[in-house]
Parts: sequence; C-alpha cells; structure tokens
Amino acid sequence: MASELKIQKSIEIDRPIQDVYEYLRFSKNQDNFSVWNMTDPDKKTTYKGEDGTVGFTYSWDSKNKNVGAGTQITTKLVENQLIEYALAFERPMKNTGVSKFLLSQINKGQTQVTWDFSGPTKFPMSLFKGIFQRMMGKDLEKGLENLKSVLEK
Repeated sequence: MASELKIQKSIEIDRPIQDVYEYLRFSKNQDNFSVWNMTDPDKKTTYKGEDGTVGFTYSWDSKNKNVGAGTQITTKLVENQLIEYALAFERPMKNTGVSKFLLSQINKGQTQVTWDFSGPTKFPMSLFKGIFQRMMGKDLEKGLENLKSVLEK
C-alpha cells in the first residue's frame, strides 16, 4: 500500500529570475529561509563539494525531532529554471525524497518560485499522507515567504 507524497507551493518574488536562481542554487542559503534549517541553528552540519554545483552534499544532524538527521545532494541545475535535490532522511524516520525549486519569469523584475517535494510513503505511514501534506505544505509556504522577504530586502 505504498503511495507517493507530493507537495507543491509557489510564490511570486519581486526580483529578476537570474538573481533568484543565483541565490537558490547555493544550498547554504537555505539556512536563511528554510523552516527546517531555521528551527535548529545549532544543528551539526557537514558539507562536501562545492556549494552551488551538482554533487554538493549538505548533511544535518539535530536533536530536535522536527529537524532530525539526513542528507541533501544537489542533483540537477538548469540555469534560471530548476534546482533539484535528492534527500535521504535518517531521523525521525528513514525515507527518501526529491525536492526542487522551479523558476519561471513573470516579467523582467518578477519571478515565480515553486518549491516541490515528493517522496514515497509506505504503509502504515501512507494512512497519514493528508496530514503530512498539510504540515509540510505549511512549512514550504512559510519557507517561500521567508525567501521572498530575504530577496526583496
């Protein structure tokens, strides 16, 4: 009874697409807008590779159960269009996922950013898929609001 969890949230940012892409492609910038990164600023983090390039690995380990532990690897970069990550969660539960930032130009000074997350949910956790979608959806929305605030300063 496996199922896929898929969440997508979008926001319009008053900045040119190139500026938004250049900010988002660096994983370390997620510390400035991601709800999960900001929840525990004292989490243990490790980095491998060159940030802003395919293959960059960001790992975290937190005692906070809402942050847990895991690894994010940059898997694809398409300039001004897409930033994609493979995720491996260790805690609070083992799972995998794919996260993406999809960018589209509204006009020369505005960009739409869509934060997309998908991952498998297996029974019995699949029974709670709707709850996870609502909870994670709120966190993605808050993260996008934080991103907008940072980039429009």
